[in-house]
Amino acid sequence: MINFTLKQLRYFEALARYGHFGRAADACAISQPALSMQIKELEESLGTELFERGARQVRLTNFGEVFAQRVHGILRSVDELGDLARASQDRPAGRLRMGVIPTIAPYLLPAIIGNLTRRYDGLDINVRETVTSKLVNELVEGRLDTAIVALPVSEPSLTEVPLFEENFVLVRPGEDEGKPVPNRETLREMRLLLLEEGHCFRDQALSFCSMRSVLPRELLDGSSLSTLVQMVGAGIGVTLIPEMAVGVETRSAPVSVARFKSPQPSRTIGMIWRKTSPLARQLLQISEVVREAAEKMQEPSVLKAS
Repeated sequence: MINFTLKQLRYFEALARYGHFGRAADACAISQPALSMQIKELEESLGTELFERGARQVRLTNFGEVFAQRVHGILRSVDELGDLARASQDRPAGRLRMGVIPTIAPYLLPAIIGNLTRRYDGLDINVRETVTSKLVNELVEGRLDTAIVALPVSEPSLTEVPLFEENFVLVRPGEDEGKPVPNRETLREMRLLLLEEGHCFRDQALSFCSMRSVLPRELLDGSSLSTLVQMVGAGIGVTLIPEMAVGVETRSAPVSVARFKSPQPSRTIGMIWRKTSPLARQLLQISEVVREAAEKMQEPSVLKAS
């Protein structure tokens, strides 16, 4: 008789996703030998191999591809049963799988987690930080419960709840302190440093500047806001960052910060979740905690439009 466990199926799904024993083991919070043993026992129970094992990567066999589709459906159904149980409670409890984009996570997440854990005993928050497109995919596939992103995402299967508006500010070398702030037309002529492809903040900044495409010499990419600000401090160019990042990213860089004149570039931050999620009522409660944390951060700023 074929006999395997849900834990083995979760290990299988992780290995199928990452294609690497080490990364899959890290994601499952177990040792690599333990993961390897569980996968081997699963294959022995099924009587066939699920993976082709290479020196650096593992790949699904033909049977493994078919098996993976069924496993994903089984695990999603199991998670939904857990969601139904949690939905019967009046307040958030149990595991919360929350995604956050990188231009929000370092600045707002500490306050959010602190407020949530103080307000809801027994809430186990698992955070996933990555770009919007990946968060949306993982939400649709049932691997996340909710995500904090810049709206809109325009995915028909997801609920979007706007929470707050946030302006972008200009970061220039320190010697530019007090100089007039360039308008969007002038900004297009400057060396603009932006996040690399895939970040929605990059697209929002380009939209403000009315820049659809630029020559390589006119624009340089960075992997994080911190990298961009340090590059500005080194005199390489200028950049835009969200206002919530100012305190963290500019404290150790010789840069100046200024607001744009109206209309200021901005973004709408909100939470998203599946329209079919039984946790919708609890997620609305959590969205209010996120909103409160953001409001405390948005105190009157000393930045002035020049």
